[in-house]
Amino acid sequence: MNSVEVVGRTVEEAVEEALVQLEAERDQVEITVLEEGAKGLFGILGSKQAKVLVKKRPNHELKLESAKAFVEKLLDKMEINASVEGRSDEEAVNLEITGEDLGILIGRRGQTLDAFQYLVGLAVNREGGEWIRIIIDVEGYRQRREETLRALARRLASKAETTGRRVALDPMNALERRIIHQELQTYEGVDTHSEGREPYRRVIIVPER
Repeated sequence: MNSVEVVGRTVEEAVEEALVQLEAERDQVEITVLEEGAKGLFGILGSKQAKVLVKKRPNHELKLESAKAFVEKLLDKMEINASVEGRSDEEAVNLEITGEDLGILIGRRGQTLDAFQYLVGLAVNREGGEWIRIIIDVEGYRQRREETLRALARRLASKAETTGRRVALDPMNALERRIIHQELQTYEGVDTHSEGREPYRRVIIVPER
């Protein structure tokens, strides 16, 4: 149940009953007062009950707020001066961290950023609600990295096709491997697959026979 209409002697009483029915906290819902309610003569005659419509806020909105607050808290404890902006939909929560000298958050090939993202996702999804993917970027690093990976994929695909030998890329996380696979889906002359176990799993480009 994601929404409910409730009547009560007062708006507050109706809201409290709605929260019980929805098993939600006040900051997790949107409240619309349909009727204010009014006391009648002597507080009895002609009295009118209040009516409210209470809807649960979308899961991704709640997760966005939680993720943003958690990241801001972490940055404060790390004494990193940066701003955090975000957006979300039913698929994922996306956060962008901007500031100066944020290389410490990225690390070698984004390894620190991946660990940071994993930590935030774990903390936010443990709070309850439907699981949602958390994606964190720092100063557009992931976009630049994606462009680099796509160019690398095509260059190594050409090498595999020309030499007739398979090409093994460096170990990558699941997201980066997916970028390589997607980029070469329509590349004629080669196939791709992944080999190995995390965190050493890598993409293999194989020329078609």
